[in-house]
Amino acid sequence: MTDAPSPHTTQAPPARDTGTRATAALLVVLLGSFMDLLDATIVTVAAPAIAQDLAADHTQIQWTIAAYTLALGTGLITGGRLGDQHGRKRLFTIGLTGFMTTSALCALATDPGTLIGMRAGQGLTAGIMVPQVFGIIRATFPPGERAKAFGAYGATQGLASVAGPLLGGLLVDADLFGLGWRTIFWINVPVSILALAIGAKTLPESRSASTTRLDLPGALLAATGIFLLLLPIIQTQTWGWNWTGYALLAAGTLLLTIFLAHERRLTRRGDEPVLDPALLRIRAFTVGLSASMLFFGGIGPSFLTLSLYLQNGTGRTAWQTGLVILPYALGSIITSGLGVALATKAGRTLLITGSLTIAASQLALWYIVKDGNEPGYWPLALALLAGGLGLGLAAPILVNVVLAGVPGRNAGAAGGVLSTVNQIGGAAGIAVLGTVFFTSATDPATTAPALPAYSHALGIVLIASTALYLITALVMLALPKTATTNAE
Repeated sequence: MTDAPSPHTTQAPPARDTGTRATAALLVVLLGSFMDLLDATIVTVAAPAIAQDLAADHTQIQWTIAAYTLALGTGLITGGRLGDQHGRKRLFTIGLTGFMTTSALCALATDPGTLIGMRAGQGLTAGIMVPQVFGIIRATFPPGERAKAFGAYGATQGLASVAGPLLGGLLVDADLFGLGWRTIFWINVPVSILALAIGAKTLPESRSASTTRLDLPGALLAATGIFLLLLPIIQTQTWGWNWTGYALLAAGTLLLTIFLAHERRLTRRGDEPVLDPALLRIRAFTVGLSASMLFFGGIGPSFLTLSLYLQNGTGRTAWQTGLVILPYALGSIITSGLGVALATKAGRTLLITGSLTIAASQLALWYIVKDGNEPGYWPLALALLAGGLGLGLAAPILVNVVLAGVPGRNAGAAGGVLSTVNQIGGAAGIAVLGTVFFTSATDPATTAPALPAYSHALGIVLIASTALYLITALVMLALPKTATTNAE
């Protein structure tokens, strides 16, 4: 069913330029998206150095990681609607400027409390910036060109998920200018300045024609509900699963149910909600959200645990770990162009093929590490290359499929929902599989992790990840056969 949202919020049609200007605009929003996804994972690798330099305890390090994800997740849907109402270029620029500023303040932090606060600021400003990407792409490219643009976004999303551990380890080991871990935040500043300079000249402005005020009660309900849902998931390793966590999950679910009821009531009386409930009646959107949450929910924990296994288990340096992971990124680059080119003819087939290829890659990695001995470079690299080939087939198309039938006037809100779902999926994957890994990675005889224990723990994660991608492939059977993005 593809019922469109109410017609009172028509998209103001912007002038489009699919030449150099459009390519530059796409580069700007992809840089913003890449930095956001990178900062969600890069701190994990730098955590030991941060803890030593700032004398931070385990709880403070956990909150340095969690503050970003929590703040980002609570702001995405509202940030998307603000862009729809007040201008997507304007909100993207505000968000990117804030992200750059808070990144610099993270790099300057001299105590754990300041770093945690600035990480929350990073997440809030990213929550303003990221949802605008989808609307800006739709305003920049005509329907026939959007598949390639969204495909580039999907490929960037997949690469950024892999790049966090790789780039984080490289920057910390390189110790550029004696800055150590602080370079993982300083690097955002010149990249943001470049994006702001190019974006000022190339990003088109677009917004909904509606002048209705922001649905503040709906925004508060959505933000609070998502916060309560994410908090116990992110804090699993610290809190464990207890009645407090289950109570927060229940409260978050209840608030989100109330939020949807509130949005339906607003729609019936002709007001503009934060999230138009009619979006949830678009089959490609709702099924695609489920597939996307499962798909990206498996990438984060796989690479987090693999990085820990390679560094702490086999004794590889961060640089050597990056070289092992590099073939995954190369594989995704090789096939992402093919995936985008064939999306309109065989989108669903490529999504399923990509998911099954990743599942096969995870199974191959399990076979390589299961005996507890240190594996050589090439077996790991070849298995990861296969996974990257699968990622390149699926990730670029998935965004197209999810947003295919979404009207342009709701692009920001829909983009916010997609990003929120991916955040929840990634957080849940890391919480569940990360907890399994850390629980299994200690050798009871020595009370210290050893290679056999790490191999056993990673093996459990890889088997679970294999099952996850098989389930993802089954969910994708319910998606449309082709991926098109023609809705205005």
